[in-house]
Amino acid sequence: MTVRPPSPAPSRHAGAIHPVAKADEGTPGAHRRSHPGHHPPGADASGPMPTPLRDPGPMLAATLDAWGGHDDLWIFGYASLIWNPGFAAAEHRPARLTGWHRALKMWSRVNRGTPQQPGLVFALLPGGSCRGLVFRVPRADGADTLRRLWGREMPTGVYDPRFLRCDTPHGPVRALAFTLSRRSPNFTGTLDPAQLRHIFSNASGRYGSTLDYARLTLEHLQRHGIRDRALHRLLRLAQGVGEESLPDHGPSAPSAPTPRP
Repeated sequence: MTVRPPSPAPSRHAGAIHPVAKADEGTPGAHRRSHPGHHPPGADASGPMPTPLRDPGPMLAATLDAWGGHDDLWIFGYASLIWNPGFAAAEHRPARLTGWHRALKMWSRVNRGTPQQPGLVFALLPGGSCRGLVFRVPRADGADTLRRLWGREMPTGVYDPRFLRCDTPHGPVRALAFTLSRRSPNFTGTLDPAQLRHIFSNASGRYGSTLDYARLTLEHLQRHGIRDRALHRLLRLAQGVGEESLPDHGPSAPSAPTPRP
């Protein structure tokens, strides 16, 4: 289901819907370990916050209402939430989301870039399928986790949060996923190799560079047995930008088909 902002009438969550700072770096459970060299560089790294595309507060209130608070909260991770969720989870499971695919096609002017030099982050775009992880947050911690997550993922209200069916080895769960419309001004469309190399060479925001973000995502996808051919191809394009180079891991699972606009 698509989460839609509520009417102007006060929400039962009113007074607690404002975006907050990002949670500490880590992974679920024992997952509070930090990633050396990948801590947020601080607010000054990205300068003033861009004007939000949409007010994230009502979108958070709508998501809280759609979840309901009666059961544990499930969250689908497909990129940095896999290796750096920033919240504690009671468990995580491998999951497949059908009808959406992972794509490095969203401009980032805060987390991995700046308004002057936008970077790239992943989004879920319609079509194909996506393998990732689902995280179960205990019901008592769900509302606070969403508020903390909003400060990281939704500072400018760019994503369309949706509760979607995710298939796991233990059965389907209804999980929150952050999707992107191709009509969004933050959708990049197709970038040529020169543009991508420039971004990988220059874009960095409050949580680090686009290049590090892409490399860490690929590394942790592979740790979970997930191959992403499109991402591997992008990083091979970026070889030579940093000191490291990527080995050729051979063929991977087919990438998602390119949906029609």
